[in-house]
Amino acid sequence: MFERLINKQEKISLVGLGYVGMPIAEAFSKKIDVIGFDVNPEKVKQYKSGIDPTKEVGDEVIKDSSVEFTSDEKKLRGAKFHIVAVPTPVRDDHTPDLNPIKSASRTLGRNLTKGSIVVYESTVYPGVTEEICIPILEEESGLRCGVDFKVGYSPERINPGDKTHRLENIIKVVAGQDRETLDIISSVYELVVEVGVHQAPTIKVAEAAKVIENSQRDINIAFMNELSIIFNKMDIDTKSVLEAAGTKWNFLNFSPGLVGGHCIGVDPYYLTYKAQQMGYHSQIILSGRKINDDMGKYVAENTIKKMIKSNKQVKGSKVAVFGITFKENCPDVRNTKVVDVINELEDYGAEVTVVDPQADKEDLAHEYGIQLTEPEDVTGMDAVIFAVPHDEFKLISLTDLNSMFKENNFVEPKIYNQVATTSETYNQVATTSKINSINENEGKVLIDLKGLFSKEESEDAGFIYWRV
Repeated sequence: MFERLINKQEKISLVGLGYVGMPIAEAFSKKIDVIGFDVNPEKVKQYKSGIDPTKEVGDEVIKDSSVEFTSDEKKLRGAKFHIVAVPTPVRDDHTPDLNPIKSASRTLGRNLTKGSIVVYESTVYPGVTEEICIPILEEESGLRCGVDFKVGYSPERINPGDKTHRLENIIKVVAGQDRETLDIISSVYELVVEVGVHQAPTIKVAEAAKVIENSQRDINIAFMNELSIIFNKMDIDTKSVLEAAGTKWNFLNFSPGLVGGHCIGVDPYYLTYKAQQMGYHSQIILSGRKINDDMGKYVAENTIKKMIKSNKQVKGSKVAVFGITFKENCPDVRNTKVVDVINELEDYGAEVTVVDPQADKEDLAHEYGIQLTEPEDVTGMDAVIFAVPHDEFKLISLTDLNSMFKENNFVEPKIYNQVATTSETYNQVATTSKINSINENEGKVLIDLKGLFSKEESEDAGFIYWRV
């Protein structure tokens, strides 16, 4: 199999051309022939036109790509090594929604040929590959697993929007149903993963390893979020506390914030679901999930509190939210918790405007019915929330920010650098600034979740500042 692949006598197929599948397809296409399949014909059309809707590899790379993009499932019959990289979301009740991976298995099964190897990359709870996917493949193909075709599992570790940790420099966990299959899968992935692979002893071990990676991160962020709630009640700045604690060599570098997306906010529920089936009710994992799931409401409530303290009328107020994707520098809006903030604010009667240069407009409109606004059209606001730290937002100054609000006193931060030549002069200027803004009903509420702006400079310039 491996020799035929590298000699281009056989092809690899990628089933699912999203944030995970597309980079994998492109990486393999530099070594072997690749068929890229997706059920969405519009997405395939974009790829064929040289447009990368995921922004993971870029338009220029797509234009020169040798991947055979298609939405015709029969094309899958031309491949012998198949990689399934489709989403595994959760339902509203937080139970796993396996419909995408079941559907992909049916599609692949209808077009599976003897001698094929199928590798699943989707994040699942231990047992899904062997107990759910294999029976579907057998039923649809009429072939027998272990005799006519083989199956493996290699969990995706691609971090959407991350230009540093890429497929080629992240160790790939691989597993196969037998030794021969494992060796073939390892050799194939080693073609594109420069740092090598880790061979897991079983498919279930590999499934479990993936699902706990994001669960661990989720719990650590939940701890930070709980700390931020506690310190907020104590009127202590959480970021300052973490900077101080972070000077110790073994302090873990996590920060509070909204936890959304298709991985960290979803994967823990797969593990707890399976645990519950086995008679164990999770305590730590679900507690962390509850904290993180409630952070959108918490942010909205604190925004409202700041507005009330500023004597602003909440009902009919205008609030701008900068950033709606689940993370920075990424167009993915799946399971974004910024939507929770927006919904909560609207429940209070606020009129919310959303700005995001990165977000996929079509997905945003389809999933949430939200239309985006250009930054220059943001004026007359009562509060501005910076929810996602896109690089574009880092170019916004406090002067730029001031123009987005209703008219009010404003002290230009750079005056401090020009006037404050001594600590005494600085204190005089800062004191004057605070006197100018002491009447909070004239203040402008700035909610800065990730600390894009200096807290001290923002407050000195007359903003009512808050961050988690």
